[in-house]
Amino acid sequence: MENKIPDQLSSLGHPQRLAVFRLLMRRYPDRVPAGEIAIALGVKASTMSSYLSVLMRDNLVQQQRSGTSILYWINMTTVQRLFGYLFNDCCRGRPDLCMPSGTSAAHMPGRRYDVLFICVGNSARSIFAESILRKTAGERFNAYSAGTRPASRLNPFAMQILQDKGHDISVLRSKNISEFSGPDAPHFDFVFTVCDQAANEECPAWEGQPVSGHWGIPDPARATGNDAQKALAFHRAYRALEHRIGLFTALNLERLNRIAIQNSVDDIGRTNPEGQI
Repeated sequence: MENKIPDQLSSLGHPQRLAVFRLLMRRYPDRVPAGEIAIALGVKASTMSSYLSVLMRDNLVQQQRSGTSILYWINMTTVQRLFGYLFNDCCRGRPDLCMPSGTSAAHMPGRRYDVLFICVGNSARSIFAESILRKTAGERFNAYSAGTRPASRLNPFAMQILQDKGHDISVLRSKNISEFSGPDAPHFDFVFTVCDQAANEECPAWEGQPVSGHWGIPDPARATGNDAQKALAFHRAYRALEHRIGLFTALNLERLNRIAIQNSVDDIGRTNPEGQI
């Protein structure tokens, strides 16, 4: 393992390869097409292929063919060994020297957890998630949502579904993610992206190192057809998020350590609306 460390660090020392690595880490546990990575980072397909080849050579990234596409994802076993080596050997296991300042409050009994859901427009999916968590477990969680490029208004199909299901829509509005970066903003315990595009975007690390997860849901606003067919797409998105949030709220956060919580969050991100991984 140790003889591979220099090559792996050299791979990540290249700014664009590091950008690919960071994107795939944000999208974990998703398997992402090479073309989508290239578009998200503004890189030519041939150049992206060379970046991915180097990351694969050093076992930082894995690939799988799916039809005509090749999908890529982080080799988490290798990454954990790399980071573990750096912490335990180079830092001699000293958290006072090597760990980020500030810690997440995700493992504190007897308190309400602050949860943020992010998508691009903050007009449907993240609004769904905020509303579902607030209604089903508001006594345990403070639910928030935001967009990287929020829409000027909430999606009418989404609002109708929420209203029909008894949610309080009067408290909802599209918000920019910048609203949650000031000194008076909540210190989040959990941050979830619920659309692939938001996860692809580069965002600063959240203060306190909250547990993060990617729960990508297809964009219902892209549905075509008549109003009934479009509404069906929004119902599916709502049910998918309702299912995942149900799994999340069932976790015994007071008894799980951070690693167990993160693994559970990642497992939830692998489920489809029917609950199959």
